[in-house]
Amino acid sequence: MADLDAPSLADVRDWFRDIDGPNNAVLVLAGDVDAATARPLVEKYFGDIARGPQNVPAEASVPVLAAPTSVVMKDRVATTTVSRYWPMPGLLDRQLVALDIGGSVLGGLASSRLDRILVRDEKIAVSVSAGLYPNQRVGIFFAQATVKPGVDVALVERRLDEIIAPYIAEGPTADEVARAATREAGGRIRALEQAGGFGGKAVTLAEGEVLAFGDSDFYRKTLANYATTTPAEVRAAMAQWLGNPAFRVRLEPGERPPYQESKAVAQKASKGSDRIRVTKKREIPPLGGMQALDFPEVSHVALSNGVQLHYAQRSAVPVTQLALTFDAGYAADAPTARGLQNMTLALLQEGTTTRTSQQIAEQEERLGAEISASGSADRSTVGLSALSANLGPSLDLLADIVRNPAFAPAEVERVRSQTLTAIAQQLKDPNGLASRALPVLLYGAAHPYANTGIGDERTVQGFTRDNLVAFQQSWLRPDNLEIFVVSDRPLEEIRAELDRRFGQWQAPTAGRGQKQFTAAPSRPASPKIVLIDRPQSPQSVIVGGQITPVDPRSDVTALTSANDVIGGNFLSRINMDLRETKGWSYGVRGGLSLNEKAVPYVVSAPVQADRTADSIMALATNYRDFLTVKGTTDEELTRILANNIQQLPGRFETSAAVLQGMITNDFLGRPDDYFERLAGLYRAQTRSTLDEAIRAAVTPESFVWVVVGDAAKIRPQLEKLGMPIEEIQPR
Repeated sequence: MADLDAPSLADVRDWFRDIDGPNNAVLVLAGDVDAATARPLVEKYFGDIARGPQNVPAEASVPVLAAPTSVVMKDRVATTTVSRYWPMPGLLDRQLVALDIGGSVLGGLASSRLDRILVRDEKIAVSVSAGLYPNQRVGIFFAQATVKPGVDVALVERRLDEIIAPYIAEGPTADEVARAATREAGGRIRALEQAGGFGGKAVTLAEGEVLAFGDSDFYRKTLANYATTTPAEVRAAMAQWLGNPAFRVRLEPGERPPYQESKAVAQKASKGSDRIRVTKKREIPPLGGMQALDFPEVSHVALSNGVQLHYAQRSAVPVTQLALTFDAGYAADAPTARGLQNMTLALLQEGTTTRTSQQIAEQEERLGAEISASGSADRSTVGLSALSANLGPSLDLLADIVRNPAFAPAEVERVRSQTLTAIAQQLKDPNGLASRALPVLLYGAAHPYANTGIGDERTVQGFTRDNLVAFQQSWLRPDNLEIFVVSDRPLEEIRAELDRRFGQWQAPTAGRGQKQFTAAPSRPASPKIVLIDRPQSPQSVIVGGQITPVDPRSDVTALTSANDVIGGNFLSRINMDLRETKGWSYGVRGGLSLNEKAVPYVVSAPVQADRTADSIMALATNYRDFLTVKGTTDEELTRILANNIQQLPGRFETSAAVLQGMITNDFLGRPDDYFERLAGLYRAQTRSTLDEAIRAAVTPESFVWVVVGDAAKIRPQLEKLGMPIEEIQPR
């Protein structure tokens, strides 16, 4: 922390003046603009900024350790992770692509060698990874394995080294290299669909200009390298750099060394030459006219067996995004079987009646496809992102995974171990502790939403193969399914392809699952604090919640806009107060979850431990004031509505975003053109509509405040608030 405490305001100011001059900057404009329009504007607003010192990037050669170096670290982790690190060349070296492919084959792909040997075959690790952290001149290559609880750490370390050594010597196969390169190309094609964002067009062009010294075609050359890199090049690069001594890290369960806080000394007001002088007032340019959102037209048809297909066409990239949504979710779990949905979904890609988990992973990679399975409170979804040229075989793989899961006993035990390790890690993490506690406090233990999705140790330990098969047969079935697709391919082609794989799928004879919803308990008339002790925590995590009477299918425009004022974005009252004004938190948020049967309102605030009670009081005061006497201001109304309206055209620039919009509209019973109507709904709002909506939904007295932190330090603070305090054990 001493390094962070040392710089003065002048040091920071001078650094920016020396480094961030216009002659060291690259400006990329990507989107609906041409050079003839853009250049005069750039000249007008940036052209008169004076040049700064010329930055001469430091040269850096790749360092090599003289001998292997080892370190043991401790943290509140559920199990031990062992890692190996090697210095390697940077972004401009052709070997970087070879090393990236080599890392993917070793531990980055789902079919990787470390996955196959340590996780699937020997089952001594719950997860593995390998890859690189590339910088411009040098980078870091890593390989690591997270030890399965109960397994000897020394055994995993030895096997990790024993797998890496022959791989370095022999190199990958041609099929492994092709799969890694295809996955990389597919990922870059998907990323380039968006103009901005991480990996989008703007960032991609800027990286080439800055890091490749003015080569905006750097991304094309890099993709060409992936297409032409050979197994021999990978072997040579791996041998050259991973043949050097490694830096070895063992991260094991235990307590960290004593935590050193930053001094956090407020800077004195600048005087004299330290004061920043404004020599020219620069007016903020007026906003131009915004194009209205043009959401793609959505078509609705049925497969031969009646399964509903919802389709929209987007042609920006040759990709098909697809979601199979089942009316299940973790609300389908019985109170005695919390986590069953999660474990069932986790096993879908771990083997079918004709393919092993390894074969599934390899085929997915060959096709450049991405298949995933996930669950929310109300829906279970199996997703596919396919390169449209490979759509047919990608759908073959998807259909096999969904329709013919094997639930092989060995795979069940492996996924069970991974799930139990994840639960154990949640119980080490303050946010995990809070998120596991709040649902039961809000809904009561028997309610379908009193569930975090992953389950608990007792229930997961007890799941049998029959339980998993029964869940799949009851819930993941064609009479409980809707399909959503966004593709560059025409509807009739998509419908025919899906009909071949899913149109003849018939429901099991056993009845479809039924969720057992009961009424949520009444929200409390006064606030209370539930404390979970986590000794030696430098921060406390505060999560407050209450159940609202909101109908999720109603018009919530006024309500969500009002929440933007109090808790929904960076400029919200609670974030500006606790983060910007008081400096007690890095970020505070509050918001609604539009579940099918109940809508909770939840506030999340990680804060410094010595301000735990003060933070709860500040949150309570902000909400009480907003919900009673200090409602929405004119400035807040104007800013919030302008932001929500103006961001609409950019919300759906990717096929994945359109797909999610379609799913949300269907789930909440909205019309297909809802997002096109939304700007009009925003414009109709007033201060009164916002205040009335949030005051009807949220009451300041009904929050249950879950606090995770060092009870010995924070309980005396909390007792001064005058709220009842209940201390509970982690769930």
